[in-house]
Amino acid sequence: MHEDFNQLNEEENLRAENDFLKMKIMLEHGAEFHSGNTDEEMPAEVENEFLKNIIEFEKQFEAHKTISVYDKLGRPQQFKPVNEISDDEIEEAWQKLSSYMNEYGIDLSVSSPKVTVRELYRFTTEELFKHETDDMVMPGWATNFIYDEFYPDHEYDNTRTAIDDCIKPILEKAPFEWMHHFRTENLRLNNRYPLTQDDFKNIVNRFKNAYDEIELPAAEADKCSITNISCEVKGTYSAIANLENETLQLKGTWSVEFELDEEFGYWYINNVQIEGIDF
Repeated sequence: MHEDFNQLNEEENLRAENDFLKMKIMLEHGAEFHSGNTDEEMPAEVENEFLKNIIEFEKQFEAHKTISVYDKLGRPQQFKPVNEISDDEIEEAWQKLSSYMNEYGIDLSVSSPKVTVRELYRFTTEELFKHETDDMVMPGWATNFIYDEFYPDHEYDNTRTAIDDCIKPILEKAPFEWMHHFRTENLRLNNRYPLTQDDFKNIVNRFKNAYDEIELPAAEADKCSITNISCEVKGTYSAIANLENETLQLKGTWSVEFELDEEFGYWYINNVQIEGIDF
């Protein structure tokens, strides 16, 4: 019974400390905490660690100390220059380097399939090591770098955007809503021009609503051409639309055109042409 009483006091003290830490975070950083279902309350010890981590994060963030990746990794000397590593050894060399960085909470990923293991190793040892990053030391904290943010592959990115964020959303049954990659106005959809994002969205959704089901078995890109600030991705598609007892086969070519916003370095879709569909 005495042990139960001590445990209750410890729990109450921890809850009281948590309330104090919440108030401190609210006053100093403008955070808000909302009470939920008491049956689903976070254990006091877990919440206490969480709140202390928030305070420590804010403290280190405000200090804004930076450090080179090389120094953060303990200034390693064991990794050879890339030109001293043979093709037979480069895969293992990269795995060792990547694992070593992971031990220090640093990760490098890549999206473009064109980037080789040798290039990842070269980039890391010759460029990323020199890169300045936030000097944050927190339990479970990791610093993630993406190769493509340093060397964008516009051909790969725009091709993927054309298919995954344009053609597929237009030709699948789900409502068309997400237009983050589109210009806000002066858009073209087949012979419809000029369109705002809302106009574009409404036209596409009217097309979708005319059918009970739409399936898209295939949507592939054949070519991507980039000239200065213009980009065009071309491909083919095959879709099946169902209306009551009628099944229609929709297929043909498509093209998605982009224009580069030179100020922000971002490609926006401005023209979509889909053969075989009357929007």
